[in-house]
Amino acid sequence: MCDHGEASRNVFPVTANAELAAVRSPAAGRESGIVSRHGIVTVNPLEEQGWDGMVGLHPGAEFFHGTGWARVLQESYGHVPVYVARFAGGRLEGLLPVMEVASALTGKRGVSLPFTDYAHPLKTAGSGAGDLYEAAMNLGRERGWKYLECRSSDEDWKSSSPSLVFFGHKLDLAGGEELLFKNLDGAMRRGIRKAESAGLRIQFADTMESVLTYYALHCQTRRRHGLPPQPFRFFSNIQRHVLQAGNGFVATARLEGKPVAGAVFFHQGGRALYKFGASDYGYQELRPNNLLMWEGIRQCAARGCASLHFGRTSVSNEGLRRFKLGFGAVEEEIKYARYDFRAQRFVTGVDRAETWMNRVFGCLPMPVLKWVGRAMYRHVG
Repeated sequence: MCDHGEASRNVFPVTANAELAAVRSPAAGRESGIVSRHGIVTVNPLEEQGWDGMVGLHPGAEFFHGTGWARVLQESYGHVPVYVARFAGGRLEGLLPVMEVASALTGKRGVSLPFTDYAHPLKTAGSGAGDLYEAAMNLGRERGWKYLECRSSDEDWKSSSPSLVFFGHKLDLAGGEELLFKNLDGAMRRGIRKAESAGLRIQFADTMESVLTYYALHCQTRRRHGLPPQPFRFFSNIQRHVLQAGNGFVATARLEGKPVAGAVFFHQGGRALYKFGASDYGYQELRPNNLLMWEGIRQCAARGCASLHFGRTSVSNEGLRRFKLGFGAVEEEIKYARYDFRAQRFVTGVDRAETWMNRVFGCLPMPVLKWVGRAMYRHVG
């Protein structure tokens, strides 16, 4: 792994383009924010006092720009935050959040952001994010990254082309519960009523106990899909740094006390995100996921959120796509882009939603599958 202290200093190379050269004063002991000679700096948000408040003032800020997610990634997998930021007049104008993923097995690269469905850069009207992408590329050359991957639909990255494309779905919560229910398709409403008639009830919590309950369902679901589960420390850190901080909750569907489905939601600054979902397949006919998502939507609205993003969906997963559209969500494309520093060009990727490895993983005993997850995920990012 790379040295934490080294990565959190300004490391832009001195180039002919003076706009990308930045000097930042030491973070320790400062209360007045970040000082930059040229406006663009590298920032470790975990070392900056008042980072969440500073980010929260930007109109485009979302959950993934804050310290909670950065701390989860850093403590769970050792990734180092090297966020590229632009300041003007003491205010944050632009931000490209990047984590340096360093692995003896898979090399070193920059990802914006690992284990994140999407990570839009922050920018202001009339001031795009092109200089942030260029600065991040200079940073990658200096630090010897294999590639820089950005997970957004942003088109300010000069000459970029999509490496992968996913569906995204976003629901406007501002119209009120009556309109939200009216906008559900007929099959979704029938599924919700069926789950209610069967006696399913939804509970909301942010405790470690609720995370443990969800994780048991998560492991079942990952095995059913032929995927190793993330290590529990990842979810433990989510509980400590996100849920406990008031930025999310676990929703659990229970039948006579037995947990049959669960979901994890994040929210910050009036925007909510459905991040994880899992269920016991034996109860699928009761439609617990329909009721779980509907009650999750109501809970997000009750917490003052104006929108809910359903995360990314593989273009090949038509069933999940229909499920999300059934809630009246608006569909969009989420385009990833990857610049390969060795090839000196943008490259395409493959959405490995279904491969021969899924069949292998699906046959492994759960203890072995959990071990694979603990060993693997810190290297893949």
